[in-house]
Amino acid sequence: MFGEGVTEAELVEWNVVVGDLVHEYDILAAVMTDKATVEIPSLYTGTVVKLAGEIGDSLPVGSDLVLIETDASAPVEAAPSESAIVDAPPKEQTAAKVIDATEAASKGTTSPPSSRQPISPTASTGAPRPEGTVPLASPAVRARAREGGIDLRQVSGTGPAGRITQQDIDAVFSASSGSRPATLVSGRARRTSLEEIKIVGMRRRIADRMALANTEIPHITVVEEVDMTSLEDLRAKLNDDRGDRPKLTLLSFITAMLSRALVDHPGMNAHFSSDAGVVTRYGALHIGIATMTEAGLMVPVLKHAEALGLFETAAEIGRLSEAARSGKASRDGLTGSTFTITSLGPYGAIATTPIINHPEVAILGINKMAVRPIWDGSDFVPRTMMNISASFDHRIIDGWDAAVFVQRMKTLLETPALIFAET
Repeated sequence: MFGEGVTEAELVEWNVVVGDLVHEYDILAAVMTDKATVEIPSLYTGTVVKLAGEIGDSLPVGSDLVLIETDASAPVEAAPSESAIVDAPPKEQTAAKVIDATEAASKGTTSPPSSRQPISPTASTGAPRPEGTVPLASPAVRARAREGGIDLRQVSGTGPAGRITQQDIDAVFSASSGSRPATLVSGRARRTSLEEIKIVGMRRRIADRMALANTEIPHITVVEEVDMTSLEDLRAKLNDDRGDRPKLTLLSFITAMLSRALVDHPGMNAHFSSDAGVVTRYGALHIGIATMTEAGLMVPVLKHAEALGLFETAAEIGRLSEAARSGKASRDGLTGSTFTITSLGPYGAIATTPIINHPEVAILGINKMAVRPIWDGSDFVPRTMMNISASFDHRIIDGWDAAVFVQRMKTLLETPALIFAET
């Protein structure tokens, strides 16, 4: 159900506790496999009598997730009345399984019950959605709403496709708050909170991959300054004349540049298996694009970038990024990269030291762009400058080869006509 070869899923969230009354379609838990999180709804109405594990546990696909005690004689659509509970006939127990997730999710879900006093719908960020409409939200948002007693069905999401974001929950809390914290004479409140956060789910997978890459791969990073003035002029001109085509971002040109540069440096577009002692070079360029989402860092993969034009690249990058941020990215869309690009966008620094996406052998970091005065031999002139940071697996790539590759990228970016010139 989760994809071929998937044998276990990590438990990242419980929405119920033992003793809770659940109805059909209520969300029981969320599990994660690779970089996909799935919410598991109940297929039955009844009382939770057993949970299979704790947050962070790995459960085999097909194993029992929860044990639900149901009233065999009562309709599953409604909870039994008080009198029915007193005179109830013998009950039967039914187990919801980890593997049921995708089947049950297709039937629709409702928000989990909350034991806290719910916040008034008047404090929501907008008009309640139509009855029966499933609220879209990440597990982290659902957990926060449950802790605060917020009914997500009464919150209008401002994210893609009406997805409820952390900012929407902030707005609800802000609208419903009627008191201010106690302050000192200075008017500043003391902060005495202490929070322990267990690293699970996406964050743990990111931590594991970063630890693997950083401990196994000896990195060498080369930083170079690039004059982006000509490329930015070209990008502005093409965007002015694009019509109904997607807007070209810098990543579209970086991708085109790599497609050209890696023809002359195929050893950079490769995987290294240290166990087998084998380097696998790829003709196809499958570029991983590091993307920040509510769930953490994801790397959607632009397949066969070497075969795409600028506007095709822009459209595909937009589609992949949106799928990752909305939680709709497929497992195939998040695997198989041969070279990765990472960028902090407008928050970028002067220089970074990107960590290689294991088992790749190189990664390119895009840093902040700024207009700076540059000496042209007779005067200082304003130029649009940007640093690039490229890290390499020093077991496979020598420093000299890394420097030559970086200089090739610099030349192509500073003279963009060469990117599209046939050789």
